Amino acid sequence: MRHTHEFKSVERIVYAAVAALIIIVCAVCLQRQQASQTSYTKELFAMDTFFSLRAYGPGAEEALAACEGRVEELESLLSVTREGSDIQRMNQGEHFAVSGDTFSVITSALELGGETEGTLDITLYPVLREWGFTTGEYQIPQAETLQALLEKVDYRTVSLDDSALTVSVPEGVELDLGAVAKGYTGDCLLTLLKERGVTSAMLDLGGNIQVLGEKPDGSAWRVAVRNPFDMSNSLGVLEVRDKSVITSGNYERYFVGEDGNIYGHILNPSDGYPADSGLAAVTIVGDSGVRCDGLSTALFVMGKDAAVDYWQQHRDFEMLLVTEDAHLYMTEGLTECFACSEDWDAEIIRGE
Repeated sequence: MRHTHEFKSVERIVYAAVAALIIIVCAVCLQRQQASQTSYTKELFAMDTFFSLRAYGPGAEEALAACEGRVEELESLLSVTREGSDIQRMNQGEHFAVSGDTFSVITSALELGGETEGTLDITLYPVLREWGFTTGEYQIPQAETLQALLEKVDYRTVSLDDSALTVSVPEGVELDLGAVAKGYTGDCLLTLLKERGVTSAMLDLGGNIQVLGEKPDGSAWRVAVRNPFDMSNSLGVLEVRDKSVITSGNYERYFVGEDGNIYGHILNPSDGYPADSGLAAVTIVGDSGVRCDGLSTALFVMGKDAAVDYWQQHRDFEMLLVTEDAHLYMTEGLTECFACSEDWDAEIIRGE
């Protein structure tokens, strides 16, 4: 009998130990899960707009602090107006070895210029300045003035030397990276976050949305797409993972001229006037922020038919097009991840 009692006592001790271990393991797992779902945010004003950065998990807070420093570094290099930036120095005629970031983003922009046959052109800065879109002193330029300025607008005149990291710009040619800088910045921030071990984040760079991974609960990120005719409502919601969602339209930056007409900030490099393409907004969804950023501008200038042709030729991104007569079109790759708002119905753009 004594051995039986001793065996039962040992058995109870083992059961108690196992139960305690299970409780400890569950507590540790719960603690880790809670830590992975802890949200950290960083808000700042940069590149003439507001940035809101959100990341989750251990190390996210420190990673976001590093992101703030990275944004400041990139703005100090890429800004067209900041004293001493790489872009301002080039526009003043200096010839020097630029930073790796400057060289990289200019390379991407020139490649996009070639792909889009010049509807994205980073040498358009003098024309933008003449309209007042870089200074806030808006005016309708004289046709003769625009024609003279356009003689210096041609992305093909910019040459690169990757062995020396130099960018050669002819006299009178000036660069502006406004159509690609935020997308490139988002790419850089995502790289930094990954290097710091962050696996879940959403970056809002003045309306440019770039997401890392998925939400902490395993679901996709939900990104509302702006309605260009009513900023208080959306066209619908995209569900994405590891994607950039970038929109361009003239509904945010524009002015009303003395003639009563509205003039938007997206200019057509072929004539120097605000793009009159029949589009109200273009949203690009893809893997690369800098590419999505540049394409959102280039395809806006192209117009619907040319944008569809471009997509059918490349197929390395998806897009939403909103026409000025309030029709919505989306490429077939978005049919499973985009839900229209009740007032909208999208026509599907299919591959050939």
